[in-house]
Amino acid sequence: MSSVFDFYKYLHTIPELGHQEFKTAAFLADRLEKYGFQVTRNVGGSTGIVGIYDSKQPGPTLALRADMDALGSMVDGVVAANHTCGHDAHSSMVLAAAKELLETNAIQKGKLKILFQPAEEIGTGALSMIKAGVIDDVDIILGQHVRPYQETPMGKAAGAVYYSASTRIIAKITGLTAHGARPHLGINAIDAATAAITAVNAIHLDPALSYSAKATRFICDTSVTNVIPDEATVTWDVRAEKNSTMKHLCEFVEKAILAGAATVGATASVAIVNPIPAAEFDQTIIDVLKKSIIAILGENGLQPDIFTPGGEDFNFFKQYKPTIQAGFIGLGCDLKPGLHHPAMHFNRDALPTGVAILVHATKQILG
Repeated sequence: MSSVFDFYKYLHTIPELGHQEFKTAAFLADRLEKYGFQVTRNVGGSTGIVGIYDSKQPGPTLALRADMDALGSMVDGVVAANHTCGHDAHSSMVLAAAKELLETNAIQKGKLKILFQPAEEIGTGALSMIKAGVIDDVDIILGQHVRPYQETPMGKAAGAVYYSASTRIIAKITGLTAHGARPHLGINAIDAATAAITAVNAIHLDPALSYSAKATRFICDTSVTNVIPDEATVTWDVRAEKNSTMKHLCEFVEKAILAGAATVGATASVAIVNPIPAAEFDQTIIDVLKKSIIAILGENGLQPDIFTPGGEDFNFFKQYKPTIQAGFIGLGCDLKPGLHHPAMHFNRDALPTGVAILVHATKQILG
């Protein structure tokens, strides 16, 4: 298992932003070719990598997917790439699993596909792979993510991580400019935006459902202070545990924004930006993953399924190909203080566990 530590040590030193993972992709592609995979680079017109091993025997096509990109963090006033979500760990574990599976001649039937995907953080990487046709022949797809310690402690793993649907709703609100001494001649975009925010905050769906819609950005600046502003832009972060809930919530949010702005005579244009679907998994695959977790960590190592308001573009694979059987593991690794935190760190001793779970699950399917 020393290879997974070596992979991680190197990948952690070369964080790259979404669709810019040039060094990362080159490293992963070179290694896959070395281990015996047929490799395609620059998949989807981006940095995506696909490695294929065909056993030449009848059987399903299984894909192991890992994301490659880092997050952009503000350092001394400059945006710098930083691996604060563990994608370097995900790529390391999938690469190590791919290496072990071929070295041990574990693939006895069907086809194994290794997918290294760009740009998960900006929600466009999975779509670029899908549009390139990489899942057209895939029957089963597996993913994995390191989890915060509050959610999954070291030495445990969950057989399913149910991510929520998430999106941004951006409203451009238009009023009417006027001199600050004559406010009755204008329509204040700040007043309209505030009314829109209040209207969204007043939305109430079934309390048994898990959802949220909150304003996270407000921009309004005429550069002077004695003018009634006529334009404002507000962004809402919107989340829901189920796709059906998200559909209704977005409809309510849009209506609330339009109605709120209208209360002071303003208008609004609303855009739903980069919607990410909620997780929809297959119980047969979850059972495979749980069996693998128990095999590696024992009965006490299996944690109950995780339900999180976080988003994950892995879920596009099932949305665009409903017949694909999907599963997603949550790996405990003592991750602190949390995902996306500038000081995020975790216990690297969990990496071999993640590899072993992936290898065991693959053997169940293709062995």
